[in-house]
Amino acid sequence: MGNTQVQPPEEVLCDLDTRQGLPVVQLYVMPSFFLVALILGLPLNLLSLWVFFHRLRRWTRSTVFLFNLTLADTAWLLALPFLIHYHLEGLHWRLGLPFCTAVRMMYHNYFYLSIFFVTCISVDRYLAIVHPLRSLVLLGRRKTILLCVAVWAAALVLSLPVARMTLIQTCPGSNRTVCTLYVLLSETGQSLPYSLFCSSTAFLFPLLSICYCGLRSVRELRRRPDPHNKQRRLRRVLSAALVFFAMFYLPYHLSRNAAVLMRAVYPDDPASWRPPDLAFALEMCFCSLITCVNPLFSCFIGRQFREEFHGSFAVMFSQCPGMQVASLISKRTRMTVRKRQRTSAVTPVCALPAPGSS
Repeated sequence: MGNTQVQPPEEVLCDLDTRQGLPVVQLYVMPSFFLVALILGLPLNLLSLWVFFHRLRRWTRSTVFLFNLTLADTAWLLALPFLIHYHLEGLHWRLGLPFCTAVRMMYHNYFYLSIFFVTCISVDRYLAIVHPLRSLVLLGRRKTILLCVAVWAAALVLSLPVARMTLIQTCPGSNRTVCTLYVLLSETGQSLPYSLFCSSTAFLFPLLSICYCGLRSVRELRRRPDPHNKQRRLRRVLSAALVFFAMFYLPYHLSRNAAVLMRAVYPDDPASWRPPDLAFALEMCFCSLITCVNPLFSCFIGRQFREEFHGSFAVMFSQCPGMQVASLISKRTRMTVRKRQRTSAVTPVCALPAPGSS
């Protein structure tokens, strides 16, 4: 436990006076959000993985990216019970420094995995719509798999500094051991440049890429005839993806950098740290719900995945005694499920209005 520190403890983690806003969020709001994310997100993502492995026989580029996004969600959800227990125990960490470091790294690693794979999906849609023929050369099946491996490796490397900044500290008077978070460290010599670097390279650049790809794709779709409103729906999906991306990730990075920056600018005034700390803690709660949103995002992006996902729900509810499937799914969906159970043919994911998307 070379990173274990008894002094000086981080006051923001040791002071649990519930008359202040941050301790209330840490002790009650955060574990509640994490529990909701676990209860809703884990079944949705496990069902998604089941659909990927057992229902989709033909994988496209979008399928590969969506699968990796679901895998990242599931890995992070499996670490949530430890964080829930930590917060419900009054920020008392009992599992030692290695596990503390692993959990903090996993959170940071997952966050940027989610950003990277959403960016890959946006670029893939852009290539399929704007450059349908060139997309087969620029991003073939083998290159897609290599790109996913590179994304996992890049996110891991990006999270390595978190291990160096993760500490175990013992609060004086209470003998309570806390698992620190680098954002809330009073010493900002490492945390400030690291947070700014991650925000600029691993968030701002993907955000600009998603904006460019989304706007170009929507512009291209508007130029095409759309007698059946199929392209209008796709434009709405692309626009909604951009809005959700900004809604989840932009406030998180702003509040995180503000929390670290206030410590660097006002190192002797802990009272000035409280507003950005509170905003960052609330953003951590809000961002935990990404794991529940991503399966829905997969349904919007992939038509085949959406049909199989709905069909799996239909089969599950039809096997539950006393439940009326007719009230949950349409007749058309039930017919699609029975048809897919009789045949092994599978249509490509998210058929686009332009060729070359598979």
